[in-house]
Amino acid sequence: MATFERHVDVDWRGSVMEGKGEAKAGTGAFTLPVTFPARIGESGGQTSPEELMAAAHAACYAMALNGTLGRKSASADRTVVRATVTADKGDAGIKIVSSALSVTAYGLKRLNAAQFADVAKEADGGCPVSNAYRGTMTITVDAKVG
Repeated sequence: MATFERHVDVDWRGSVMEGKGEAKAGTGAFTLPVTFPARIGESGGQTSPEELMAAAHAACYAMALNGTLGRKSASADRTVVRATVTADKGDAGIKIVSSALSVTAYGLKRLNAAQFADVAKEADGGCPVSNAYRGTMTITVDAKVG
């Protein structure tokens, strides 16, 4: 099995509350602004670690789901996945508690809606990001056919 890695560099300047940073993908695919106030309040067009976790989860799950559909000789013209990461901010700091996946399949072939819900839950078990998050977060999957 081949090992691969990806990285993101963050150039942060200033204190946590007044400072700001820029997260830059090693691949050059994105450069995103980050600030702490945007993390816990209004985003103002800036991202957060939790949003990046949600992006990783949604993208990984979409791949796992479509791979699982293919192994079942099924397919969908289009799948739309939303991952919503929830965090609590308390006296001890920020605790990331859950990631809720919501997926809708359009143009589903060779499966009915009930079967799709089962396949969607199975795909969660094959999603590397779900498996990484599962030890410390609650993962839920809501699947529907559109």
